[in-house]
Amino acid sequence: MVEKLPRRRGPGVKREIWTLIEDDYEILGLAPKELEKKYGVDRVTISHHMMMKGKVRWSRAPAPAYEILPHEQARIAWRAAAHAAQLPPDGDWATWLFQGGRGAGKTRAGAEWLAQRIAETPGGAFALVGATLRDVREVMIDGVSGLMNLPGRPRPRYEATRGRVVFPNDAVAYAFSSQEPERLRGPQFHGAWADEFCAWHKPARTLEVLRFALRRGDDPRLVVTTTPKPITALRTLRAERSCAVTLAPTAANAAHLSPRFLERLNDIYADTSLAAQELQGLIVEGAHALWTARDFETARGNRPTAFDHVVVAVDPPAGVGGAACGIIVAGRRGTCAYVLADESVADASPLGWATCVANAVAHWGAREVIAEANQGGHMVRSVLAGADVRCAIRLVHATAGKRVRAEPVAALYEQGRVIHCGAFPALEEELMALGEAEMEGRLDRADALVWAVTALLVEAPPRSEPRVLQL
Repeated sequence: MVEKLPRRRGPGVKREIWTLIEDDYEILGLAPKELEKKYGVDRVTISHHMMMKGKVRWSRAPAPAYEILPHEQARIAWRAAAHAAQLPPDGDWATWLFQGGRGAGKTRAGAEWLAQRIAETPGGAFALVGATLRDVREVMIDGVSGLMNLPGRPRPRYEATRGRVVFPNDAVAYAFSSQEPERLRGPQFHGAWADEFCAWHKPARTLEVLRFALRRGDDPRLVVTTTPKPITALRTLRAERSCAVTLAPTAANAAHLSPRFLERLNDIYADTSLAAQELQGLIVEGAHALWTARDFETARGNRPTAFDHVVVAVDPPAGVGGAACGIIVAGRRGTCAYVLADESVADASPLGWATCVANAVAHWGAREVIAEANQGGHMVRSVLAGADVRCAIRLVHATAGKRVRAEPVAALYEQGRVIHCGAFPALEEELMALGEAEMEGRLDRADALVWAVTALLVEAPPRSEPRVLQL
């Protein structure tokens, strides 16, 4: 039987000193002999203390073998290596949501953004928020794409017992769990990175408390990286005026994944809603959805060489700036409608979105603009005319709910009479969300699509023969 060692602490050693000793022992891997020299505490006393505490040195990844670059060079190197969705959007956003499939490079994007902000904020304070503290440590901090392993970036020091990462410029990133959102009360930060938002235990509440803590510096910002799920908190976040969204499927990052990974998952899950969510990074349909992810997979097709009629459908925003303006281009060929482009724009002035409509008309050779007039028909017509829209402008009025108006269009998809000439993930997500109460008023692209297909196929096709105006 092993004799139990007595609990011994050096005389006059304060608790704060023991905390520092424990950190150096666990994180830096210093031996008791080295700690004795550093803190003046007997090495035997230190050994006994660690054994009684059950301390085990934290397993650290090996130091990176790459060259450390100045932060501006590291930023340039990352921009050259990243795909488009991994880079912060332009504009004055408060929240950047990177929504993508598994392995789409979300962790690397979040870590690179935070590392750059930290490099520009000596002595700053930042927050790392994950589903659990273990997730923060294993993925966001010490993961293969985490803060400890970014090529070209100086390696920070992870203090496990204090739940923080300390950088060479004295900036600190603190770890928080969505299981305890109230712990975010009190601290204040220059910025934050939130990972796998849809896996959080209390996503809406944690996000709310976190935002109140972003109150340091001139421009505190938040980055959210997640594989999507059809939860209200994610849909609400996407609809915020100050939220910029980038989307990426797993395939966008295929160069950095196992060659067999995508092949095997596609063999197993192809054409399923799980593949749409986990590989394409789309928010899949709710329980009573009119469209499913499979509907859009089967709706893919090539663009005809000519059309009988091309329209640009517009769902104008209710106010100036903030809300999105849905702009969808579609054409009819025979008995089928073809979705050609999603030119929707957010945070645009009336002249701004009207100019986008005019450009779409000119590019696609549209013969008609279909514009919803519920938000002021005369204003809509005047704004479009002022932007030099060179085709007929027809105003339509919504007299029924979104779902009722969309049902005939959804039936046309089932019949295979609506073809998507390309992938339109934002539009497809809105169509799958159409009919959900919390999304009413936020489906600008979906509304425009419904107006376009209704004009082309549901209503009587417009007469092509010339008409004589009555004098």
